[in-house]
Amino acid sequence: MVLPPKIPNVMALIRERARSGNFILLPHAIARGLERSVAVADIAYALINGWREAEKDEFRREHQAWNYAVRGSTIDKRQIRIVVSFDENRMLVITVIRLAKGRK
Repeated sequence: MVLPPKIPNVMALIRERARSGNFILLPHAIARGLERSVAVADIAYALINGWREAEKDEFRREHQAWNYAVRGSTIDKRQIRIVVSFDENRMLVITVIRLAKGRK
């Protein structure tokens, strides 16, 4: 199966959606955010100021969509990774992962 192309310049789209608030947290992301003490403001901050970890991107066959990984810090400088995808209208926040200091 040939995979569909990734969104060109996806970080610009991620930042625009984060700045405008045009994103939703899926139930898994809500649960992980609560579990890991990462607030919605922290997620938006990391998406706006973070960088893409393209090697962590993953195509999800069941949704026929790419998931994109963004690494950044929370407002209080804790390192996190956020996985996002897109539907027709919004950015979907799939999960939030807290990273240990120094972890790549």
